[in-house]
Amino acid sequence: MDNLSIEELLEEKEKDSGGEPKSSDGSGGSENNENNVSKVPEKKDRKTVVRNLLELGRSKGKLTTQEILDALEDVDFDPEQMDKIYDMLEAQNIEIVDDFETEVFSDLDLAVEATDAEGVEDAIAGDGIAIDDPVKVYLKEIGRVPLLTPEEEIELAIRISDGDETAKKRLSEANLRLVVSIAKRYVGRGMQFLDLIQEGNLGLIKAVEKFDYTKGFKFSTYATWWIRQAITRAIADQARTIRIPVHMVETINKVKKVSSKLLHKNGYEPTAEEIATEIDMPVDKVREIMRVAQEPVSLETPIGEEEDSHLGDFIPDEDAPAPADAASHTLLKEQLSEVLSTLTPREEKVLKLRFGLDDGRPRTLEEVGKEFDVTRERIRQIEAKALRKLRHPSRSKKLKDFLD
Repeated sequence: MDNLSIEELLEEKEKDSGGEPKSSDGSGGSENNENNVSKVPEKKDRKTVVRNLLELGRSKGKLTTQEILDALEDVDFDPEQMDKIYDMLEAQNIEIVDDFETEVFSDLDLAVEATDAEGVEDAIAGDGIAIDDPVKVYLKEIGRVPLLTPEEEIELAIRISDGDETAKKRLSEANLRLVVSIAKRYVGRGMQFLDLIQEGNLGLIKAVEKFDYTKGFKFSTYATWWIRQAITRAIADQARTIRIPVHMVETINKVKKVSSKLLHKNGYEPTAEEIATEIDMPVDKVREIMRVAQEPVSLETPIGEEEDSHLGDFIPDEDAPAPADAASHTLLKEQLSEVLSTLTPREEKVLKLRFGLDDGRPRTLEEVGKEFDVTRERIRQIEAKALRKLRHPSRSKKLKDFLD
């Protein structure tokens, strides 16, 4: 029965997303660099992950929310798909234990009686997260909001289903700590901690609107996936100069995690072949993922201890002339101007117009003729006479060195 459910779950996800998860605006990714890797992770990997989760649940008889989160971290399931996974677990008589209040909230040290940010700051800073004043103020404020009992949660959910906006606000505020606990997992991926919290709060609001208390799950269990989805999609949309779709971000993180693991194990940077073997993925897909994962570097990046130079200062301009060529061109221009000045003003101007010496645009005989209000033939004669004069040794010797 569970195999059939897994197949239905994955087929529905394929159908809903057109073979890849939707972006935050509801449209699938369309970037060119997605084409070769748009089906990663493979559907068989999703099936394996869900089956492994079911086997773990059967062996223990229960699963914590944290265990489910860890098991599915590298697979991009929407909250709707997570509902079906929870239904599958329930059908197998696997108890789901919500451990956020006991583990996550205590980790953040955000007890109901907390009225200062010192304990919160210590807990967050202990995870290597920089705390600035706005974060301190925010953590202090949410630390004052009391948590909900299961009975209060159900009561609020019933009121929300009746359109009570006050109940929505109360349920949201009581779970702001949950957002912080999830957001800190994503620090270091290109967004500030407070920005991650704000994006997670948007996911929390969506979870409040869609929560169905009749299924028997605690709100935090359900909200986790909406918060996680909001944060991961914000990272995909905003953290990089070149946007990478959500499903690719998940895959890139998976490859990076395996690469880091192999680096610590072997003591050297793993090759694409070694990574491909470790995660059972074609080598060409691994190479493409590694190429897509490259971060752009600003030309304004400071270089050196004094930081008075920038990266762009050391990148050669392939179109710029070599210094020797530029100097030679300047000297030629000066000599040519000097030689032309020995001609009559009319002859000098005719040659400059015919060869575009001033603006780089050569004119036809007819165009020059209109300039002087004479015929094309007359301009040709003036040009020929001027060129004969330039061939005289007294003039040509000044330009001969530049012909080499």
